[in-house]
Amino acid sequence: MSTAEHDRLADSEDSRAAWRHWGPYVSARQWGTVREDYSADGDAWAHLPFDHAHLRAYRWGEDGLAGLCDVDGFLNLGLALWNGRDDRLKERLFGLTNPQGNHGEDVKEYWWALEGTPTHSYASWLYRYPQAAFPYEELVAVNGQRGVEDEEYELADTGVLDGDRFFDVQVTHAKASPSDICVEITATNHGPDAAPLHLVPQLWFRNTWSWGLDDRRPRLWAGEQGQGYAEVLAQHRVLGRMRLTAEGGRGSSAEGIAPTLLFCDNETDAAALYGDDAVRDGASAYPKGAVDRAVVHGQADATNPERTGTKVGLWWDLGEIAPGASVTVRLRLTDADGDPAAAAGFDEVLAARAQECEEFYAAVIPAGTTEEDALIARRAFAGLQWGKQLYLYDIPRWIEGDPAGPPPPPQRHTRTSGRNTRWRHVNLAEVISMPDEWEYPWFATWDLAFHCVAIAHVDPFFAKWQLLLMCREWVMNPNGQLAAYEWNFSDVNPPVHPWAAWQVYSIDGGRDRDFLQRIVLKMLLNFPWWVNRKDSEGSNVFEGGFLGMDNVGLFDRSEALPGGQRLEQADATAWMGMFCLKMLRMSAELAREDHAWDEVSTKFLVHFLSIAEALDDFGTSHTSLWDDEDEFFHDVLVGEDGTAYRMPVRSMVGLLPLTGISIVPNWVASELPDLTDFFQGWTERRPELADALIHTNHRGYALRTLSLISRDQWRALLTPLLDEGEFLSPHGIRSLSAAHRDGVGVEVEGAHLSLRYVPGESDSGMFGGNSNWRGPVWLPVNALLLDALRIYGRGAGAGVEVEYPTGSGRTMGMEQVAHEVEERIVSLFRPGPDGRRPSTPRHHPSGPLWDAHPTFSEYFHGDDGRGLGASHQTGWTALVAHFVCAPDGIPNR
Repeated sequence: MSTAEHDRLADSEDSRAAWRHWGPYVSARQWGTVREDYSADGDAWAHLPFDHAHLRAYRWGEDGLAGLCDVDGFLNLGLALWNGRDDRLKERLFGLTNPQGNHGEDVKEYWWALEGTPTHSYASWLYRYPQAAFPYEELVAVNGQRGVEDEEYELADTGVLDGDRFFDVQVTHAKASPSDICVEITATNHGPDAAPLHLVPQLWFRNTWSWGLDDRRPRLWAGEQGQGYAEVLAQHRVLGRMRLTAEGGRGSSAEGIAPTLLFCDNETDAAALYGDDAVRDGASAYPKGAVDRAVVHGQADATNPERTGTKVGLWWDLGEIAPGASVTVRLRLTDADGDPAAAAGFDEVLAARAQECEEFYAAVIPAGTTEEDALIARRAFAGLQWGKQLYLYDIPRWIEGDPAGPPPPPQRHTRTSGRNTRWRHVNLAEVISMPDEWEYPWFATWDLAFHCVAIAHVDPFFAKWQLLLMCREWVMNPNGQLAAYEWNFSDVNPPVHPWAAWQVYSIDGGRDRDFLQRIVLKMLLNFPWWVNRKDSEGSNVFEGGFLGMDNVGLFDRSEALPGGQRLEQADATAWMGMFCLKMLRMSAELAREDHAWDEVSTKFLVHFLSIAEALDDFGTSHTSLWDDEDEFFHDVLVGEDGTAYRMPVRSMVGLLPLTGISIVPNWVASELPDLTDFFQGWTERRPELADALIHTNHRGYALRTLSLISRDQWRALLTPLLDEGEFLSPHGIRSLSAAHRDGVGVEVEGAHLSLRYVPGESDSGMFGGNSNWRGPVWLPVNALLLDALRIYGRGAGAGVEVEYPTGSGRTMGMEQVAHEVEERIVSLFRPGPDGRRPSTPRHHPSGPLWDAHPTFSEYFHGDDGRGLGASHQTGWTALVAHFVCAPDGIPNR
């Protein structure tokens, strides 16, 4: 591929490359995160709530609207707005905390990532701003009155958007060079009446000077100002001198209007929060909320009359914007030492980068893709680019507290109650792919693995770097465990890293053996952690807790079980089988050039066969995870006395053994003698495994398929998998069988455990509070199953046809089945006959202004497909772009 953006990527194979230095790395929410929580009880939501965010300086990051910053987050540029009616400046997105929401945390705003190239040479973001006063109190109060049986009360439900009475505010970033960034902000009045608007973009330094570690302050000050033009200069010890210029946009009502510069300091307003007695000596007389007080509350003396500080608002009071009219303002952030006269023109830069963005995606998205599917993929990729956020978290410093701060509460230090105290080695200052801008503004290692599969189509370097980053010594635990997520790094997530690494390696053309070797070496450290910690009986039947399958079990599998009970898990065992197969495949690939890896392949083959035998035979309970009568895999609860209770739930837990499948390439026989000899010897010594585990292609090719489960189990599981009355929904594979609509239960030692299929929001807060989490249709496990179906269809299942859907009388091959299911998933995002996309959340109004934008929710209603949970989940849900760009899956190399 040869486009201008591909050329930039070729020069940017370093996380700190020049073209990656500036990007949309500012979080959408820093308040309410674990990093900012210095409480004794660990209640992060309450320790720094939304109402404090405009008054308190953050310790570990920043947040804002359409935020742009350098790779270290020193200097930030973001949008702020005021409609003349709100009680505060709109500087950040609003949402409910976990305790406030009737289904957990829930953002109450509407916005879309429109465009994004991997080097951030071009990016665009759209925000929908009500013209009426934002109903903060109403949203909190009404949701607080609703229970888990009720739907969430959303912004559109309040009526403030009726009649299209909102501004669409589009922010576009275009780089003239790595350090010359043009920013255009255009606001359009879609309402029927004229409405006031204030645009107040802000430039500020992250506070690094108030913590007693480094008292050197950067500085912002007013530069030249003229007709329709204003300039702010910045000085920083690392960034050097920067210049921000601002002017009204050409051809808009703002043309010729210069902004008023409002300076203050990015420091906590202690007086407003805690009273005058809390103000320390040396504190700024113009703290963080000064721009808000000046614009919204008319306090002319709130900002620094000397026109200097560490934060500045550039205030355009645009008056009344007529119906249908647009207004544009422009900013340009550059090195101050550059020659402005030599810089490319603003219009030329925007046009060139926009055209290059078109050319880039024309090269990435396969020819013949429909215009609508190309839009879906591009929006998903844009969301991934805007979801890359700077993540700062030095756990030792966070636990110990800062020299200038109060001593941390003793609870932070204890290994039993202190959060992440077993992860004192973690010290992160990296740009990381986040699952969601607002509800998940922190990395989750297994979620990130799925992001990387989609990212690899546009930015293979970043995808590989992210996977490796999670394995570096400043993230990965010395004992080999991968970090889960900041709320509890010690939680156990499924080991999908090897699967994702192989996908990324293959998408990148299968040529980066350095990456493959590095990831395999790290997984050789992670694998023993699983074996030593999550196979308590040494039986090759694994435990692990919830393992991502939240709210699809009879009880919370992450909670400690009473007495000596333990849960032998079908999914944990399946995850480990898949782990072994991907390690075997990657080490075999490496062995083609270095035969030392041949023995590593053999090691994982042996372990895989042991797991497969245990899964098929029995666990330590002597109760098989496979139910011959039900023809399904189930978890088994083992009591202290050895009594076993099979959990009679048909869920994704019992389908995951399908993913333990791999084809042994033809070249293994001639190129890997150790592995080949072992194959031969094992089948001679254990002939009973030959049919169940090692299959020969029916056409006589020298092709063998390794599978955790037998042909008969494959056929049996495909029946409910492809049954529209069970797992096959109109838009993908459900996580819980719809056969449980009337509920399912079991008696365990006098206690009755039950659950039922709920297609939408969960009616149980069993695991966390955020909706149904992995709910009815969740794209990551769908991606795993589709990959497995294709592997089976190219190997042991070649030529085999199955009924699709079950009971239809229509049969087709396995690869075609995978394609058909994939089409159902992509159809979530395509417009229906009425123009509305099935994935659109219920609370989004209908109409051209809404239906034009696909949304990427956390998961999807199992019956009608509407988006649920986090509403901007272009992390793992961006896998839809992978389906569009690889419609036949990744070739089995």
